[in-house]
Amino acid sequence: MSSKIRAAVFPVAGLGTRFLPATKASPKEMFPVVDKPLIQYAVEEAIAAGAEKLVFVTNAAKPVIEEHFDTDLELEKALSKSGKKELLALVREILPPTVTCTYIQQGQPLGLGHAVLCARSVIGDESFFVHLVDDLILSQRPCLDQLREHHERHGSSVIAVETVPRDQTTNYGIVATEEVAAGVKRVTRIVEKPKPENAPSNLAVVGRYVLTPKIFEKLASTASGAGNEIQLTDAIASLLTEEAVDALPFEGRRYDCGNKLGYLEAAVDYGLRDPEIGGSFAAYLAALSTD
Repeated sequence: MSSKIRAAVFPVAGLGTRFLPATKASPKEMFPVVDKPLIQYAVEEAIAAGAEKLVFVTNAAKPVIEEHFDTDLELEKALSKSGKKELLALVREILPPTVTCTYIQQGQPLGLGHAVLCARSVIGDESFFVHLVDDLILSQRPCLDQLREHHERHGSSVIAVETVPRDQTTNYGIVATEEVAAGVKRVTRIVEKPKPENAPSNLAVVGRYVLTPKIFEKLASTASGAGNEIQLTDAIASLLTEEAVDALPFEGRRYDCGNKLGYLEAAVDYGLRDPEIGGSFAAYLAALSTD
Protein backbone atom coordinates (compact mmCIF):
# COMPACT_ATOMS: atom_id res chain seq x y z
CA MET A 1 0.00 0.00 0.00
CA SER A 2 1.33 3.44 -0.93
CA SER A 3 2.11 6.15 1.60
CA LYS A 4 -0.17 9.10 2.19
CA ILE A 5 -0.24 11.70 -0.58
CA ARG A 6 0.78 15.03 0.89
CA ALA A 7 1.42 17.28 -2.11
CA ALA A 8 -0.60 18.70 -5.00
CA VAL A 9 0.80 20.42 -8.07
CA PHE A 10 -1.20 23.13 -9.85
CA PRO A 11 0.19 24.09 -13.30
CA VAL A 12 -1.11 27.65 -13.63
CA ALA A 13 1.39 29.33 -15.95
CA GLY A 14 -0.83 29.30 -19.06
CA LEU A 15 -1.79 32.52 -20.81
CA GLY A 16 -5.54 31.86 -21.07
CA THR A 17 -5.71 33.18 -24.62
CA ARG A 18 -9.21 31.80 -25.23
CA PHE A 19 -10.53 34.38 -22.74
CA LEU A 20 -8.74 37.45 -24.07
CA PRO A 21 -9.08 40.33 -23.43
CA ALA A 22 -10.31 39.33 -19.94
CA THR A 23 -7.08 37.42 -19.25
CA LYS A 24 -4.79 40.26 -20.32
CA ALA A 25 -4.55 41.46 -16.71
CA SER A 26 -6.42 38.79 -14.74
CA PRO A 27 -5.43 35.09 -14.96
CA LYS A 28 -8.27 32.72 -15.81
CA GLU A 29 -7.53 30.77 -12.62
CA MET A 30 -8.91 33.77 -10.74
CA PHE A 31 -12.19 33.86 -12.67
CA PRO A 32 -15.03 33.45 -10.15
CA VAL A 33 -17.70 30.78 -10.26
CA VAL A 34 -20.34 32.46 -8.09
CA ASP A 35 -18.13 33.79 -5.28
CA LYS A 36 -14.91 31.75 -5.44
CA PRO A 37 -12.17 31.76 -8.07
CA LEU A 38 -11.41 28.56 -9.95
CA ILE A 39 -8.06 28.20 -8.19
CA GLN A 40 -9.77 28.15 -4.80
CA TYR A 41 -12.09 25.33 -5.87
CA ALA A 42 -8.97 23.43 -6.96
CA VAL A 43 -7.17 24.02 -3.68
CA GLU A 44 -10.20 23.02 -1.62
CA GLU A 45 -10.48 19.77 -3.57
CA ALA A 46 -6.82 18.95 -2.99
CA ILE A 47 -7.04 19.70 0.72
CA ALA A 48 -10.17 17.56 1.03
CA ALA A 49 -8.15 14.70 -0.50
CA GLY A 50 -5.43 15.12 2.14
CA ALA A 51 -2.93 17.50 0.51
CA GLU A 52 -0.90 19.58 2.93
CA LYS A 53 1.70 20.97 0.53
CA LEU A 54 0.45 23.01 -2.44
CA VAL A 55 2.83 23.67 -5.32
CA PHE A 56 1.82 26.33 -7.85
CA VAL A 57 3.80 26.32 -11.09
CA THR A 58 3.17 29.83 -12.33
CA ASN A 59 4.78 32.75 -14.14
CA ALA A 60 5.85 36.24 -13.18
CA ALA A 61 2.70 37.77 -14.65
CA LYS A 62 0.41 36.05 -12.15
CA PRO A 63 1.24 37.44 -8.68
CA VAL A 64 -2.50 37.72 -7.96
CA ILE A 65 -2.71 33.95 -7.36
CA GLU A 66 -0.12 34.16 -4.61
CA GLU A 67 -1.80 37.25 -3.22
CA HIS A 68 -5.14 35.43 -3.04
CA PHE A 69 -3.72 32.80 -0.67
CA ASP A 70 -1.56 35.21 1.30
CA THR A 71 -2.77 36.89 4.48
CA ASP A 72 -4.25 40.35 3.90
CA LEU A 73 -3.93 42.06 7.26
CA GLU A 74 -5.42 45.34 6.04
CA LEU A 75 -8.55 43.62 4.71
CA GLU A 76 -8.92 41.58 7.89
CA LYS A 77 -8.53 44.70 10.00
CA ALA A 78 -11.17 46.55 7.97
CA LEU A 79 -13.65 43.68 8.17
CA SER A 80 -13.08 43.28 11.90
CA LYS A 81 -13.48 47.01 12.54
CA SER A 82 -16.77 47.09 10.62
CA GLY A 83 -18.12 44.08 12.47
CA LYS A 84 -18.38 41.87 9.36
CA LYS A 85 -17.56 38.67 11.21
CA GLU A 86 -18.87 36.25 8.59
CA LEU A 87 -16.82 37.85 5.82
CA LEU A 88 -13.79 37.95 8.08
CA ALA A 89 -14.15 34.22 8.70
CA LEU A 90 -14.41 33.56 4.95
CA VAL A 91 -11.19 35.44 4.29
CA ARG A 92 -9.32 33.71 7.10
CA GLU A 93 -10.52 30.26 6.05
CA ILE A 94 -9.33 30.49 2.44
CA LEU A 95 -6.32 28.40 3.47
CA PRO A 96 -6.03 26.27 6.63
CA PRO A 97 -3.00 27.12 8.81
CA THR A 98 -1.64 23.57 8.44
CA VAL A 99 -1.28 23.92 4.65
CA THR A 100 1.83 25.37 3.00
CA CYS A 101 2.18 26.99 -0.43
CA THR A 102 5.19 27.00 -2.73
CA TYR A 103 5.34 29.08 -5.91
CA ILE A 104 7.66 28.07 -8.76
CA GLN A 105 8.03 30.10 -11.93
CA GLN A 106 8.01 27.98 -15.07
CA GLY A 107 9.95 30.59 -17.00
CA GLN A 108 9.15 29.39 -20.52
CA PRO A 109 5.80 27.93 -21.62
CA LEU A 110 7.20 24.52 -22.57
CA GLY A 111 4.09 22.47 -21.88
CA LEU A 112 2.22 20.65 -19.13
CA GLY A 113 4.92 18.01 -18.76
CA HIS A 114 7.57 20.68 -18.23
CA ALA A 115 5.35 22.45 -15.69
CA VAL A 116 5.04 19.25 -13.64
CA LEU A 117 8.79 18.66 -13.93
CA CYS A 118 9.38 22.13 -12.45
CA ALA A 119 7.90 20.85 -9.17
CA ARG A 120 10.41 18.00 -8.84
CA SER A 121 12.63 19.67 -6.24
CA VAL A 122 9.66 20.37 -3.99
CA ILE A 123 7.87 17.02 -4.36
CA GLY A 124 10.91 14.80 -3.94
CA ASP A 125 10.46 11.04 -3.78
CA GLU A 126 6.72 10.94 -3.11
CA SER A 127 3.56 10.28 -5.06
CA PHE A 128 1.57 13.45 -5.64
CA PHE A 129 -1.57 14.96 -7.13
CA VAL A 130 -1.70 17.01 -10.31
CA HIS A 131 -4.78 19.21 -10.62
CA LEU A 132 -5.60 21.15 -13.79
CA VAL A 133 -7.68 24.12 -12.71
CA ASP A 134 -9.57 24.42 -16.01
CA ASP A 135 -11.44 21.20 -15.20
CA LEU A 136 -13.97 22.02 -12.48
CA ILE A 137 -15.68 18.84 -11.25
CA LEU A 138 -18.91 18.89 -9.27
CA SER A 139 -19.27 15.68 -7.27
CA GLN A 140 -20.47 14.32 -3.96
CA ARG A 141 -16.93 13.18 -3.23
CA PRO A 142 -13.96 15.21 -4.47
CA CYS A 143 -12.46 13.70 -7.61
CA LEU A 144 -8.92 13.78 -6.22
CA ASP A 145 -10.11 11.86 -3.18
CA GLN A 146 -11.51 9.18 -5.47
CA LEU A 147 -8.09 8.90 -7.11
CA ARG A 148 -6.32 8.91 -3.74
CA GLU A 149 -8.33 5.93 -2.54
CA HIS A 150 -7.56 3.98 -5.71
CA HIS A 151 -3.85 4.79 -5.42
CA GLU A 152 -3.68 3.74 -1.77
CA ARG A 153 -5.47 0.50 -2.55
CA HIS A 154 -3.47 -0.48 -5.64
CA GLY A 155 -0.22 1.50 -5.42
CA SER A 156 -0.33 2.61 -9.04
CA SER A 157 -0.39 5.97 -10.72
CA VAL A 158 -3.99 6.77 -11.59
CA ILE A 159 -5.59 9.24 -13.98
CA ALA A 160 -9.19 10.44 -14.12
CA VAL A 161 -11.01 9.61 -17.36
CA GLU A 162 -14.38 10.09 -18.97
CA THR A 163 -16.01 9.05 -22.23
CA VAL A 164 -16.14 11.76 -24.88
CA PRO A 165 -17.66 11.84 -28.38
CA ARG A 166 -15.32 10.26 -30.91
CA ASP A 167 -15.06 13.50 -32.89
CA GLN A 168 -13.59 15.26 -29.84
CA THR A 169 -10.56 13.02 -29.32
CA THR A 170 -8.29 15.71 -30.79
CA ASN A 171 -8.90 17.78 -27.64
CA TYR A 172 -7.63 15.19 -25.14
CA GLY A 173 -5.13 12.57 -24.19
CA ILE A 174 -6.88 9.29 -25.04
CA VAL A 175 -6.27 5.93 -23.35
CA ALA A 176 -6.80 2.28 -24.15
CA THR A 177 -7.37 0.06 -21.12
CA GLU A 178 -7.82 -3.53 -20.04
CA GLU A 179 -9.66 -4.64 -16.90
CA VAL A 180 -7.16 -6.49 -14.74
CA ALA A 181 -9.44 -6.81 -11.70
CA ALA A 182 -12.89 -5.70 -10.64
CA GLY A 183 -12.96 -1.92 -10.95
CA VAL A 184 -9.32 -1.69 -12.10
CA LYS A 185 -8.76 -0.41 -15.64
CA ARG A 186 -5.07 -0.70 -16.46
CA VAL A 187 -3.84 1.73 -19.11
CA THR A 188 -2.22 -0.11 -22.03
CA ARG A 189 -1.76 2.89 -24.32
CA ILE A 190 -2.07 6.66 -24.11
CA VAL A 191 -1.95 9.10 -27.03
CA GLU A 192 -2.03 12.90 -26.98
CA LYS A 193 -4.84 14.46 -29.05
CA PRO A 194 -5.21 11.78 -31.73
CA LYS A 195 -7.42 12.16 -34.76
CA PRO A 196 -10.67 10.17 -34.34
CA GLU A 197 -9.55 7.54 -36.83
CA ASN A 198 -6.29 7.02 -34.90
CA ALA A 199 -7.68 7.18 -31.37
CA PRO A 200 -7.30 3.94 -29.37
CA SER A 201 -10.71 4.62 -27.75
CA ASN A 202 -12.90 7.56 -26.77
CA LEU A 203 -11.84 7.41 -23.12
CA ALA A 204 -10.33 10.82 -22.41
CA VAL A 205 -7.93 11.95 -19.71
CA VAL A 206 -9.23 14.90 -17.68
CA GLY A 207 -7.34 17.19 -15.34
CA ARG A 208 -6.77 14.97 -12.31
CA TYR A 209 -3.79 12.68 -11.71
CA VAL A 210 -2.00 10.79 -8.98
CA LEU A 211 1.56 10.17 -10.15
CA THR A 212 4.46 8.29 -8.61
CA PRO A 213 7.84 10.10 -8.45
CA LYS A 214 9.10 7.90 -11.31
CA ILE A 215 7.28 10.31 -13.62
CA PHE A 216 9.97 12.94 -13.03
CA GLU A 217 12.63 10.68 -14.53
CA LYS A 218 10.41 10.13 -17.56
CA LEU A 219 9.64 13.84 -17.96
CA ALA A 220 13.33 14.73 -17.81
CA SER A 221 13.98 12.51 -20.84
CA THR A 222 10.82 13.34 -22.81
CA ALA A 223 11.31 15.23 -26.05
CA SER A 224 8.91 17.88 -27.30
CA GLY A 225 5.74 16.37 -28.74
CA ALA A 226 2.36 17.72 -29.84
CA GLY A 227 2.39 21.52 -30.11
CA ASN A 228 6.20 21.45 -29.75
CA GLU A 229 5.69 21.08 -26.00
CA ILE A 230 6.82 18.54 -23.42
CA GLN A 231 3.65 16.52 -22.97
CA LEU A 232 2.75 14.84 -19.70
CA THR A 233 0.91 12.26 -21.82
CA ASP A 234 4.16 11.22 -23.52
CA ALA A 235 5.89 10.77 -20.17
CA ILE A 236 3.01 8.65 -18.91
CA ALA A 237 3.29 6.52 -22.06
CA SER A 238 6.93 5.89 -21.15
CA LEU A 239 5.99 5.18 -17.52
CA LEU A 240 3.65 2.42 -18.72
CA THR A 241 6.65 0.32 -19.72
CA GLU A 242 7.87 0.17 -16.10
CA GLU A 243 4.93 0.76 -13.78
CA ALA A 244 1.20 0.24 -13.67
CA VAL A 245 -0.95 3.24 -14.54
CA ASP A 246 -4.68 2.93 -13.98
CA ALA A 247 -7.60 4.88 -15.44
CA LEU A 248 -10.46 5.77 -13.11
CA PRO A 249 -13.87 6.81 -14.47
CA PHE A 250 -14.75 9.30 -11.74
CA GLU A 251 -18.10 10.13 -10.20
CA GLY A 252 -19.14 13.69 -10.96
CA ARG A 253 -19.87 16.30 -13.62
CA ARG A 254 -16.91 17.98 -15.31
CA TYR A 255 -17.02 21.54 -16.62
CA ASP A 256 -14.31 22.57 -19.04
CA CYS A 257 -13.75 26.09 -17.76
CA GLY A 258 -10.94 26.57 -20.24
CA ASN A 259 -13.56 27.53 -22.81
CA LYS A 260 -16.39 30.05 -22.65
CA LEU A 261 -19.30 27.64 -22.88
CA GLY A 262 -17.99 25.31 -20.18
CA TYR A 263 -17.29 28.26 -17.89
CA LEU A 264 -20.81 29.64 -18.34
CA GLU A 265 -22.34 26.20 -17.74
CA ALA A 266 -20.41 25.95 -14.48
CA ALA A 267 -21.51 29.42 -13.41
CA VAL A 268 -25.17 28.53 -14.00
CA ASP A 269 -25.09 25.13 -12.29
CA TYR A 270 -23.10 26.34 -9.29
CA GLY A 271 -25.33 29.41 -9.06
CA LEU A 272 -28.45 27.24 -8.94
CA ARG A 273 -26.89 25.23 -6.09
CA ASP A 274 -25.86 28.25 -4.09
CA PRO A 275 -27.79 28.33 -0.78
CA GLU A 276 -28.02 32.12 -0.76
CA ILE A 277 -29.10 32.90 -4.33
CA GLY A 278 -30.04 29.54 -5.86
CA GLY A 279 -33.79 29.97 -5.53
CA SER A 280 -33.87 33.50 -6.88
CA PHE A 281 -31.53 32.58 -9.70
CA ALA A 282 -33.74 29.63 -10.68
CA ALA A 283 -36.74 31.93 -10.76
CA TYR A 284 -34.85 34.36 -12.97
CA LEU A 285 -33.87 31.64 -15.43
CA ALA A 286 -37.44 30.32 -15.49
CA ALA A 287 -38.72 33.80 -16.31
CA LEU A 288 -36.22 34.08 -19.16
CA SER A 289 -37.44 30.82 -20.68
CA THR A 290 -41.02 32.13 -20.83
CA ASP A 291 -40.14 35.44 -22.50
